[in-house]
Amino acid sequence: MFYTDNKLQFPVRVERPNPLFARALQQAIGGVEGEIRVAMQYMFQAWGARGDPKYRDLLLNTAAEELGHIEMLATAVALNLEGAPLSMQEEVSADPVGGAVLNGINMRNLLSAGLSAMPVDSDGVPFDMSHIYASGNIAADMSANVTAESTGRILAVRLHNLTDDPGMKEMLKYLIARDTMHQNQWLAAIEELGGHEGAFPIPNSHPQEEENQDFSYAFLGFQNDGSEPPQGRWSEGRSIDGNDRFSSRPMEPLGEEPDLGRAKPNSGAQTEQL
Repeated sequence: MFYTDNKLQFPVRVERPNPLFARALQQAIGGVEGEIRVAMQYMFQAWGARGDPKYRDLLLNTAAEELGHIEMLATAVALNLEGAPLSMQEEVSADPVGGAVLNGINMRNLLSAGLSAMPVDSDGVPFDMSHIYASGNIAADMSANVTAESTGRILAVRLHNLTDDPGMKEMLKYLIARDTMHQNQWLAAIEELGGHEGAFPIPNSHPQEEENQDFSYAFLGFQNDGSEPPQGRWSEGRSIDGNDRFSSRPMEPLGEEPDLGRAKPNSGAQTEQL
């Protein structure tokens, strides 16, 4: 169950409404780096979590927080759209370059939502849940969450740098800070699950004796000019999971040239394929 007290998680204040920035904020709502993505990701990870219930609780509490972030951003979009003076739009439109940008504002915020936010990205494309990762493996999910929060923080920083509105900067500083915490909490959960030497390779429940260990820690080079594969921490020294040592070698083809045989009769193939 979820509850609301009808109050924003953090103050949302717009001093200089900007419809173009409203469009940019839509990316933080419905973009692949946005708050809908992480809220739904944490929800479905929690609803499918097995094992220690504290990880389910961790995910659900963070998912509830992300719902509040959507509310904050939706409010910011509406305030940037509602209060934008016509004179400002006319002034920007007078400039050929600025006018081209202004005319790129997503009109759906006006026509479909009455100057309100929508569950779409900055181009008006609805979020379709294709970027929700909930594997049923707690370590894999926590790893995916670090990436989600990292890309979300990148986006929030870019938005912060796009605006000179003091209220918007204040809101975004809060969201950036929460992304910092969330990156760290997921990393802390991975550490609690054993860290890189206990949780990896994921799933750690599958015995490595049942994989082809000749290739488990070998970096393979696919250059066709005979040059050495790129070297780095991934190509020498102890593996990150501590189970072996890295190596590096050019990849040689191990299989044969594929031959699928002739096409089946009545399969719609050409005569020459039968």
